[in-house]
Amino acid sequence: MPADEPSAASPGAPRLAGLSELEPDPEAIRTLPAEFAKANRVLPFAIRNGRLCLATAAPGNRRVIDDIRLVSGMEVEEFTAPAGEITERIGECYQVTVEQMIENLHPSQQPAAEGRNRHDIEVMANEPTVINLVNLIISTALRERASDIHLVPFEGELQLRYRIDGLLQEKAPPPKHLHAALISRLKIMADMNIAERFMPQDGHIQIHHRGVRVDIRVGTMPTVHGESIVLRLLEKGSRLLTPEELGLDPQRSALLNRLVSKPHGLFLATGPTGSGKTTSLYSILSSIYTPEKKILTIEDPVEYELAGVAQIPVRPGRGFTFARGLRSILRQDPDVVMVGEIRDSETAEIAIRAALTGHQVFSTLHTNDSAGAINRLVDMGIEAFLIASSLDGVLAQRLVRRICPHCRTEHAVSDAVRDKLATLGEETLRGRFQHGAGCEACGETGYRGRIGIFELLPVDARLRELILEKRSTEEVKRVAHKHMTTLFQDAMQKAADGTTTLDEVLRVAAVDLEE
Repeated sequence: MPADEPSAASPGAPRLAGLSELEPDPEAIRTLPAEFAKANRVLPFAIRNGRLCLATAAPGNRRVIDDIRLVSGMEVEEFTAPAGEITERIGECYQVTVEQMIENLHPSQQPAAEGRNRHDIEVMANEPTVINLVNLIISTALRERASDIHLVPFEGELQLRYRIDGLLQEKAPPPKHLHAALISRLKIMADMNIAERFMPQDGHIQIHHRGVRVDIRVGTMPTVHGESIVLRLLEKGSRLLTPEELGLDPQRSALLNRLVSKPHGLFLATGPTGSGKTTSLYSILSSIYTPEKKILTIEDPVEYELAGVAQIPVRPGRGFTFARGLRSILRQDPDVVMVGEIRDSETAEIAIRAALTGHQVFSTLHTNDSAGAINRLVDMGIEAFLIASSLDGVLAQRLVRRICPHCRTEHAVSDAVRDKLATLGEETLRGRFQHGAGCEACGETGYRGRIGIFELLPVDARLRELILEKRSTEEVKRVAHKHMTTLFQDAMQKAADGTTTLDEVLRVAAVDLEE
């Protein structure tokens, strides 16, 4: 908010900092019609002492000020802000919400789309109502920090859900009769075949939101009630976080730096889908990049563009798989290689042999913990001596939700939670535990954003012996856990320091302990 307030509107009006973060007063917004605000590029954001405060890129226009006085019945105080920011915020503050638009689209307004031919559906997909609804669904999801949009048909309704901070949240359902038109509109945007309704399809949309490029991965799937569609939202302008910002403590961050700074070897990130493995590897690649190193990646798909790194997308439909791509990029004389995921024994063997022949190799695996990566490679048919010779370290991770900083408050631990933790070995709870009471900033969830929990397994001489002896995963865990912080221990520490809640610890980190 501005620090000083002028006594009258003038060309020397003070600059308004942080307009993009400002939450305008709805009462102030209602003082001016949307058409007037857009035409004159002014945004009313507060009422103070009977005066209307507004942002403008061209202060001192007496005609506009006089019109605002007449329309609002108040004196005016002007603050300057960039024209682009004002235009964007006007669009956000005056636009209709998805819920309002859906409420106005009563099913009786149009006949059902069932039975229409391809031409009719394509015409419907290009109608302003459908275009606006699709645009509004996407822009609202981006403003609410959603990572995915799910549109799923059922017999009596069309379900709309956003994945926010890792959990799905249900939104007002669009009218069922618009299902075919909405799917077709998204297919047109993603350059997909709108006539194909009985086979899965993948597509890609690129848009700009608040000056940031957003790539949207689109996937359709036929169901018994029609096509389901998922949109994954990837903001290309997002800043890469350091390991500490991702959630690693300084001690383990220093250990990680030592493990990934070796001239050759294999380093793996493990965890389920959506646990942030690729983000962690991007952070590592960014930290070790220098102009003297040639870094190549092969990914499916390329999620973020890294400065100085040549990134290659796989194309399975054309036969360009991870294994084939990895063979090819090794002939490009790289120093560092990142393989998006080791999915089969062929890729695993090529990656390990690359690590043994002077390359630094990074990749991901789907395992529950760090020790499980060793057994997973064995299951793929990789010889134990190759694993022991090449593997330097494994970073296992999950994501837990952060407590909302706007409604954070101390919280008594319930008996049910205490009993549950006691069964997991946590009989004495230390720390001032907190939770989010729920507020507008977090959508009444009590959480805003996520942070990683990690276990970092360095493969030392003792572990190499266990691998060569083909010991079980449980034996490897027993030895490894004596000298490292586990996922559960890291989660408990983050709950004790008020970063997350004990409920999140039980939801995310305690599952593997129960198995």
